[in-house]
Amino acid sequence: MKNKHFNAVALLLVALATLSFMAKDSITLRLRPEQGKTQTITSKANMMTMLEVQGQTMNQSQTMETRQTFTAKEVSESQSSFETQIEAFKMSMSVMGQKFEYDSEHPEKTNPMLAGQTKDIEGSIKKPITVTYDALGHLVGDSTDLAMNQLSHIIIELPEETLSVGSKWTSTKTQNVSGKEFKVNMEYTVTDLSKKSVDVSFTGSIDSKEITGNYNGTATINPNTAIVMSSTTKTNLSMTVNEQGMSIPMTIVGTTTVEVK
Repeated sequence: MKNKHFNAVALLLVALATLSFMAKDSITLRLRPEQGKTQTITSKANMMTMLEVQGQTMNQSQTMETRQTFTAKEVSESQSSFETQIEAFKMSMSVMGQKFEYDSEHPEKTNPMLAGQTKDIEGSIKKPITVTYDALGHLVGDSTDLAMNQLSHIIIELPEETLSVGSKWTSTKTQNVSGKEFKVNMEYTVTDLSKKSVDVSFTGSIDSKEITGNYNGTATINPNTAIVMSSTTKTNLSMTVNEQGMSIPMTIVGTTTVEVK
């Protein structure tokens, strides 16, 4: 009986120690990447665009996959500089029964109809740039957040305050869709917190007279580096574009997943 009692107590202590190690009541997030470490961002977006042209609805499905590497070159208490480059990009579109594909690693297979669209993309592949952020995730100095730069998915603006489960914070980011630039007011909510991860849910409301819609999703943040290690974002946007003298209502819905390894 004594041995059984001892074993039960020992198991209870181990369980409590494990919970104590895993649990974390609060945290202050600051961008602190590991200097010299190279990581890879893999993102995939599945989008559906619906256009109303002269009373008819035209659907266009599109899949985009991006692989981008980044290395923290200089890290200090106040800011971090990254060297990053897009390694590969794939795109597939289906319009009115026709399929168009582009693969930066096999450009010879590119559909000629996409030649104009892929020219700028090809100019960005394997072209390293340096981007600097402060400890709260704000771009610093002359750093530019390029349209294809996936760092914007994994480095988010952080709050100054300490966070716990249920904590919320807000930030504003700029987006560009179909040549239209607009601001998105983001709100993040901490849903779970441990020594291994900070889980958040988020919503984004659009601040624009030309575009309506929203974003929502979930993300997992590394508590030591404050880098988003994975995320899923759902998009629902509506706007009107002007082409050849016509005003064309457009709706874009889709899902984007991002993973860092």
